[in-house]
Amino acid sequence: MAQQRPHYTQYILNNYILNPAISGIENYIDVKLSMRNQWVGIPGAPTTLYATAHGPIGKSDFKSSATSFDMKGTNPRGRQYWEDYMAAPPHHGVGFTVMNYRTGYINRFTTYGTYAYHLGIGAQTTLAAGFGLGISGTNIDRSRIELANPIDPAIGSGSSEVNQASPELNAGLWLYGRDYFAGLSAQQIIPTKVNLVDSSIYGSTLVPHLIATGGYRMFMTEDLTFLPSVMMRYIQSQPLYVDFNAKVQYQDRFWIGGSFRLKEGYAFMAGVNISQTFNLGYSYDLNNAKYLLGPMQKGTHEIVLGFLLNNGYGDMCPRNVW
Repeated sequence: MAQQRPHYTQYILNNYILNPAISGIENYIDVKLSMRNQWVGIPGAPTTLYATAHGPIGKSDFKSSATSFDMKGTNPRGRQYWEDYMAAPPHHGVGFTVMNYRTGYINRFTTYGTYAYHLGIGAQTTLAAGFGLGISGTNIDRSRIELANPIDPAIGSGSSEVNQASPELNAGLWLYGRDYFAGLSAQQIIPTKVNLVDSSIYGSTLVPHLIATGGYRMFMTEDLTFLPSVMMRYIQSQPLYVDFNAKVQYQDRFWIGGSFRLKEGYAFMAGVNISQTFNLGYSYDLNNAKYLLGPMQKGTHEIVLGFLLNNGYGDMCPRNVW
């Protein structure tokens, strides 16, 4: 019944962490580094570190250079830019993810590679399909477990660490165009039982996670863009999780936004595109739990650093994932 995989408040900055079909969606190599400290103030609360990188193979865009179009006005991503949007020719994408997720005495390290194929199905619409394959290792430090009864058959009599490896398989679809995106993905597809002792009686089963996302882009003014989105997560034996998000972006420079997780809490987000090679996002979450989490925890902090490598077109922010 417990949380098995990390939560991401700023998933909208890096949907690739949820869906391998996004591999190679942009014109550059997209690198993201993130640190999340969940429920600050509670001993053993979840902490997440990850690094992702993905880029296209054989992708040729409709632009020949960073100045292919003479943009009018001060906003390079104004209405005129999107009027000229075209689906990219069919191409491949590859990527790589490394993640470390620690909760109390349990540490999980995951690494996997991804592949995706992007196919234009309309003048301004593309469908991508992808998968990720790798390995996940679970480490349990029994010496850190505090017991009321020192003899507990669920963890055994030793105080050493327990290590167990399991396969990691993800898959997804991603439909995107000029003004919208919609995705469906499955993580942890292969159910695996993690045991603290050599027994089939005690243990936890890592179950599949199904994730659906969608978003839409609309202009408020020539310089301000409103970007609402939603994410739904289905996990066996748990209620349906729903996140509502909204961003207001000024040109390509900076944005502010908020998130509301149904029955759980809300968050404030902000970010800035510092240059054509570097961007930064930060979020702060508050949980609305009435009991233990409410008075004890001091919120959740999450930082996402982005690097745009081989950015030949000089994009300040993503063109297809926003």
